[in-house]
Amino acid sequence: MTRTLSRNDRLPSVRTDEVMTLMQDVAARVINPRFRALADGQVSEKQPGDLVTIADREAEELLTEALLRAAPGAVVLGEEAASADPSLLETYAEADHAFTVDPVDGTRNFVHGSPDHAVMLSERRAGEVVRAWIWQPQHRRGYVAERGGGTWRDGERLTRVAPGGDPHGWRGVTSRRSWVGWAPPGLRALELTWVSCGIDYPKLIEGYADFVLYRHSKPWDHAPASLLLGEVGGVVERVEGGTYDCARECGPLLSAVSPEIAATVRRAVATA
Repeated sequence: MTRTLSRNDRLPSVRTDEVMTLMQDVAARVINPRFRALADGQVSEKQPGDLVTIADREAEELLTEALLRAAPGAVVLGEEAASADPSLLETYAEADHAFTVDPVDGTRNFVHGSPDHAVMLSERRAGEVVRAWIWQPQHRRGYVAERGGGTWRDGERLTRVAPGGDPHGWRGVTSRRSWVGWAPPGLRALELTWVSCGIDYPKLIEGYADFVLYRHSKPWDHAPASLLLGEVGGVVERVEGGTYDCARECGPLLSAVSPEIAATVRRAVATA
């Protein structure tokens, strides 16, 4: 698996296509064989309702080890590692060069046999996300973005034309289940997301929704997705206003396919 990675001793780096190959290899090795085949004892709870599987743990270990071999000195923030040691979040936030790893985004979907789950990675340099990757192993679709270089799906550059007109025509989805069915003033009722950022953001980019309201802002969920969305003209912002900080948790998020849609939705939520 790791033979696809390259190393430059002066400036550690990993080619974008090699990271996608790594993600595909890891998924084929430890995620796909467990899909709809998890044995007793291979699923547990980190806290009530927060599931983790053997696939999450093994995939994160393999991805982390490979990235550290390819980029010595970088910080790798994995979801499962951060769950075990929350101080890693601050280490990541302060690092000049860092990666995020979400080994199985949408673990609950994975456990219940839904193909809507993904592997997500991002790279951050000097406080800015510069590259992002999503691999959907059951749908066999890969998404990559490089800052200033666009967002690509399986070699095809993606574009997104934001809808105009009556905001009642915009489709909004949310991960906050208590908001499902609620219609902020001037907008249509919110629907449930696909319950995986690694599915939600590609759906947003591809036109299945126009904005998403998220309850949480974990870096491994939103750092990669914010670049993918940003490279097609979208934005990720705090619901109460202000810039999204990709290095830290910063409360509920609003992700939209244009700044104009984000502004309208933010005003609607604030006046509700």
